[in-house]
Amino acid sequence: MRFAPARNWINDPNGLVFFEGEYHLFCQHNPHGDPWGNMSWAHAVSTDLVRWEELPVALEPDELGAAYSGSAVVDHHDTSGFFGGRPGLVAIYTSAGESQQQSIAYSTDRGRTWTKHVGNPVIPNPGIADFRDPKVFWHERTGRWVLLVAAGDRIQIYGSANLRDWEQLSEFGVEHGSHGGVWECPDLFELPVDGDPARTRWVLVVSINPGGPAGGSATQYFTGDFDGTRFTADGSPEEVRWVDRGADFYAPQSFSDVPDGRRLWLGWTSNWAYADKIPTDPWRGMMSTPRELSLTTGAGGEVLLVQQPVEDIAGMRANRRFWSGPLTESGGAEFRGSAVDVVARFQLGVASAVGLDVFAGPGGRTRVGYDVAAGELFVDRTGSGSAQVSAEFPARHSTPLAVGGDAVELRIIADRSCVEVFAAGGRAVLTDLVSPDEGSDRISAFADGAGAQVELEVFDLSP
Repeated sequence: MRFAPARNWINDPNGLVFFEGEYHLFCQHNPHGDPWGNMSWAHAVSTDLVRWEELPVALEPDELGAAYSGSAVVDHHDTSGFFGGRPGLVAIYTSAGESQQQSIAYSTDRGRTWTKHVGNPVIPNPGIADFRDPKVFWHERTGRWVLLVAAGDRIQIYGSANLRDWEQLSEFGVEHGSHGGVWECPDLFELPVDGDPARTRWVLVVSINPGGPAGGSATQYFTGDFDGTRFTADGSPEEVRWVDRGADFYAPQSFSDVPDGRRLWLGWTSNWAYADKIPTDPWRGMMSTPRELSLTTGAGGEVLLVQQPVEDIAGMRANRRFWSGPLTESGGAEFRGSAVDVVARFQLGVASAVGLDVFAGPGGRTRVGYDVAAGELFVDRTGSGSAQVSAEFPARHSTPLAVGGDAVELRIIADRSCVEVFAAGGRAVLTDLVSPDEGSDRISAFADGAGAQVELEVFDLSP
């Protein structure tokens, strides 16, 4: 469900693409150890988004430098000329040597082996220190490939007919959003609003490090219009909207060429503030649960990004347990599980807070809940376990959550070392790593105050 390598370090997802019955997941990887370094592209494939097969490393450093982040596309009509008129896979990545430049590679065997283009780099460095993470997609209305690249604290947009020859079209971001750190890992896609195909907006996603709302790295997004050349944002330039206000959802990328039209993505579940200190062995770093994206209209008429765990996770559910009843100050029914999918539907009564304790045991607990007075969804990992990951790790993270009436529903995917929380139909999302002690597997609902009730469904997630 959450991809992690058998060994060694991984970070940003790269090259997410569907081709000939397989979802391909590439990511930044050190094949030689568990710290960051020797950046290469790890590779895994899946037919269902939840069970992943790790394959040999796809791209490794060369004379142009390390293979930094990027994307991959299906060249359906062989615009590149690499495939003899047939479809094939093209990867676009940053060659990070003396400077950061954009290069391409191609595969004629379903991604199992890759050939680097002899004409690399296809976009030389224009004199910018941070010039990386190309995202490419086919823009149907203008009939060309579009590439976004992070250039310092802005996004540059390029166009090409053949994936080899590129011209700069425009630039976005110098006066928009958060500039608390370097911009990275852009993405751009179009979605219907409230499911109406006649009303669409484009979503531009930009990761930033540091400057996130939970400290360290995070990801912001903009909605607007894209005409094939220029992105024009909705709202005021000063507005900042975060994809996830937890500490551990970074550099998300969406899958290209998903056959049923869903917009799916996943992110790296870590934070540059402490990524090198996560106490795992023999691997370090993993991906989030894949999520499906949509747009909805907010109470003020603004267009909001919605995230939900992919429906494919339902196939991993097992051992359903259910409890319904009132919650007292001492809580309610208790369950056990270290890899679970939990749905909790609360009636608030006059409680000041409701929620769930997960990964509870002798060494502590992780508390997930809704703070009624503050109007916030929160994850509190200050007592998640005895392991001291870093000084920045113990924290309570929150995001605004508007609740209509007396009810709130939480969906929690908790898998040993990570908690992903979805509320308000996916409008409010928090992702946090946790560090529970061995044997901390108790799950129970709680309420601060009187009158709260809960319907609680707990499913084990089978491997």
